[in-house]
Amino acid sequence: MSYATIVLESAAGVARITLNRPERLNAVTAEMHVELRDALARVRAAPDTRVLVLAGAGRGFCAGQDLSERALQPGAPPLDLGAAIERDYKPLVLTLRSLPFPVIGAVQGVAAGAGANIALACDVVVAARSASFIQAFVRIGLMPDCGGTWVLPRLVGRARALGLTLLGEALSAEQAQEWGLIWRCVADTELAGVVEELAARLARAPTASLARIKQAINSSGECALEQQLDVERDLQRELGYTQDFREGVAAFLEKRAPHFLGR
Repeated sequence: MSYATIVLESAAGVARITLNRPERLNAVTAEMHVELRDALARVRAAPDTRVLVLAGAGRGFCAGQDLSERALQPGAPPLDLGAAIERDYKPLVLTLRSLPFPVIGAVQGVAAGAGANIALACDVVVAARSASFIQAFVRIGLMPDCGGTWVLPRLVGRARALGLTLLGEALSAEQAQEWGLIWRCVADTELAGVVEELAARLARAPTASLARIKQAINSSGECALEQQLDVERDLQRELGYTQDFREGVAAFLEKRAPHFLGR
């Protein structure tokens, strides 16, 4: 399907969604939300999808919400931004986190506002050294959304989360890696190759295992230890019945590379 604001591609088990408004640093619009919902539904339903790469076209990942859609004329009634979150951003973040396969965020240039938090909703984030993450909401009199107030304290702690959000300063990719905000910072010239290699590696992995790892890690923040041990018990029981587990053990004992069937 052809889209106006994104590009959807798929090959060898790797789906790729590229935010495609480079002239606006891929700022998010209502139309982009509609297209992202459709593309993510297609990716999820495709039986051959084993990993998703989320990227941005041009020199930036995503500058956040396109504020031209938020401009108000004098005397106009105020906007209900909560409705936009409920309709668009909340489902987007929940979908990315619940997909039954890994999501790689490939970040170059700026990831600001909602764009930063969309990137952080991905499972594995790889950023070019020139990239920066900016919780820019305070600059226009707002607070972080798109899951920012949930994910930041869990990743970097309360003090750093408050510093990032109250001051709205840019965080370099190198600092983001050092703080544990992202998985890896690489040279700009290496970003595409590193992401493609990582995507291919995950596409060859046992996808049921990847899905349950993602599910268990995502649940751990809300579970006490005993509850999490129960989660691990139930999911491990399920994985023990899969053909990929049989293949993994056989390959280990036979000292060969495994061939996982996946989804």
